[in-house]
Amino acid sequence: MAARVAAGAGGDGACPLLDDLMPWSVRPLRTGRPWVTAPDAPSLRARWEALARAEGAEQERLFRPSRSRTPLSPAAALPGRTTGTSGFARDPGPYPEPVRILHGPFDEQWLIPDQRLLDAARPEMWRVADGHQIFAVEHGCLPRDTGLALSVTALLPDGHSPAGRPGRIRPLYRRPDGREPNLAPGLLGLLRARYGEVEDARSVLAWVLAAARPSPAGPLVPLPADGALWSHGVELGQELLRLHLRGARGGERPRLPGGRRPYVRAAIPPSPAGLAYDAGEETLTLGEGRISPVPAGAWEFRVNGVRMLELWFERRRTVREGAEGLAALGPRGWPQEWTSELLELITVLALLDELGPRQEALREHLGRAAALTRYDLRTAGVLPVPAAARRPASVLDHHEEGPEGQFALL
Repeated sequence: MAARVAAGAGGDGACPLLDDLMPWSVRPLRTGRPWVTAPDAPSLRARWEALARAEGAEQERLFRPSRSRTPLSPAAALPGRTTGTSGFARDPGPYPEPVRILHGPFDEQWLIPDQRLLDAARPEMWRVADGHQIFAVEHGCLPRDTGLALSVTALLPDGHSPAGRPGRIRPLYRRPDGREPNLAPGLLGLLRARYGEVEDARSVLAWVLAAARPSPAGPLVPLPADGALWSHGVELGQELLRLHLRGARGGERPRLPGGRRPYVRAAIPPSPAGLAYDAGEETLTLGEGRISPVPAGAWEFRVNGVRMLELWFERRRTVREGAEGLAALGPRGWPQEWTSELLELITVLALLDELGPRQEALREHLGRAAALTRYDLRTAGVLPVPAAARRPASVLDHHEEGPEGQFALL
């Protein structure tokens, strides 16, 4: 098979899309109401209990009905959950323990896992969300956007995009327990024949994380003709993957070297008035609170043009000051866990920024190197992807409870 120089998106002579390589994708979650997610778990219980106590018009006002959901809407229990299935107004049932989710690229929050409260919960994604799964989350694309094309997480992602059109969520595995990689049939065999060292689907994901670049058609993923370049990119991608996963799936939690680790120098007040950064002092201030050292690369780290640290803080400020209805029920002060999460986020962003030059060098090298195109994938039989590979796999090994207690028929 003759390698060709990769071109832009579209057509057989173009660089492959992530959609060509990981064909099964899920649309972002659509909660329909802001109060079902929160940066802290106790707030969700308070909101649930307030809604359960309310009745009639007051409950409907707090619920915030949509065309998809009202307090009377029955809905199936989410896979792996044992929530009520009758309308919430008739029988709220016991409070379901919240689940940790990734809200947007780097913000870890909490969600009430009750499908009666969610406009579009994407149950097909919940069925494969287990201790083996890893999700690739596309960021969408803005004009002249050269930043990250996607994030990776072990948490259930909501697929929210900081700006622009949200992208798709692509699970690494199509079935629970890490079975059946979500890769185009024949792709692993082709890559092994080309490069010789492609261990598994996780290696492919590492390459994608290192090499993908945004485009209006979805992330572009160049595939080099040179096996040495592939190995170099996978090695870099494994480092990126470790940082994105934050210690999940057998990795170590990210840490900056001693002397460079951020610390709280002055306690964060219960209601910090704002967030600011002093580049000269490498200090992040939250009202009278101070954290340092904070590398400039962490402060300037952006996705879709939005600073991640500013977005993280603004979401917590809004919960405390700008929310209405149930969403206004939040912590009275600044929880200690928020400070811990902020320190970890600074660390992750700083380490990702340090890998930025290596990632940019890889992309520049790929721009000059011979690469496989969509034509090559088609010639090898990898494209077109069979329609079944774009649909969820049948993963049920147990009954799921549908609306009003009926068994779900899938």
